[in-house]
Amino acid sequence: MKRMHARLLPGAFLLLGQTIFGHEVRPAYLEIRQIAPIRYTVFWRAPASGGMRLAIYPHFPRECSALGEGGAGRTGDAYAEYGVLDCATPLNGRLITVEGLSSTVTDVLVRYISLAGQTQTGRLTPARPSIVVGAWNGSAVAPTYFRLGVDHILSGADHLAFLVGLLILVNGARPLLGTITAFSVAHSLTLAAVTLRFFAVARPPVEATIALSIAFVAAEIVHRDRGHAGFTTRKPWTIAFVFGLLHGLGFAGALSDVGLPVNSIPAALLFFNCGVEAGQLLFVGLVASAVWLLRRYSVAMPEWSLRLPVYGIGTIATFWVIESITKF
Repeated sequence: MKRMHARLLPGAFLLLGQTIFGHEVRPAYLEIRQIAPIRYTVFWRAPASGGMRLAIYPHFPRECSALGEGGAGRTGDAYAEYGVLDCATPLNGRLITVEGLSSTVTDVLVRYISLAGQTQTGRLTPARPSIVVGAWNGSAVAPTYFRLGVDHILSGADHLAFLVGLLILVNGARPLLGTITAFSVAHSLTLAAVTLRFFAVARPPVEATIALSIAFVAAEIVHRDRGHAGFTTRKPWTIAFVFGLLHGLGFAGALSDVGLPVNSIPAALLFFNCGVEAGQLLFVGLVASAVWLLRRYSVAMPEWSLRLPVYGIGTIATFWVIESITKF
């Protein structure tokens, strides 16, 4: 019997969580654009998980009716619908509810653009599935996108798995700080570049490569433990930076799913990235604190159990690679 190694706890977080599904359930998105005093275009995107559409639907006042048949189709991991809505009176001040939201674990980003071009952004949650058009603060971009960033990193098992791998791979507080910083800088660069449309990438190859990065780190940990430490062990910040560029592409994909307010793109991008960083630091801090407690109270575990987290992360990452390839 040996003391529980610091690696066991973060591995447990991943294995006991929602790790079998490599990607979080992304928020739904509802955009309402006023094109005439009582006429609106409506765009609705509901996330899908495992090929199944989430059973949530926007509900408008009874005085509103759809014009024409509109359109619908699947786009990536979501189902999108659009159409034109005609109402007896303006929607301003009226209640809109997303039916079925209270039975889910996802949120809905709502954007309303008035005839005068004013944009208001709000967020619906399972605990608050309704909102009054025009009654929420138009300056809510900062808290809304900050929360989206936090939620994305904390519900994204693939990104957390990579962080766990770095925590196991890197020894010492200073090297860990440098490694996490390199990862943060890198994913911030590609997140901004893709969001601002300097270039575009297809999601399935990105997801497959992110999964490969996790499997690579797991393999490097195994090699180190067998006495074959390589460049990754000596210079972990370089690997964190290179793979951080890939993870930034994944963050950009999540942000594109919910869209950006036309008049506040820089602010939305900034606060989304700040939310990602805050969530990342929160996760690392919680893991570090829990490991400190385990060391303090000398929890004992058999030798073989120390290998489970790394092999578990590597196995799950391999599954994610195969899953992503099937989407090509």
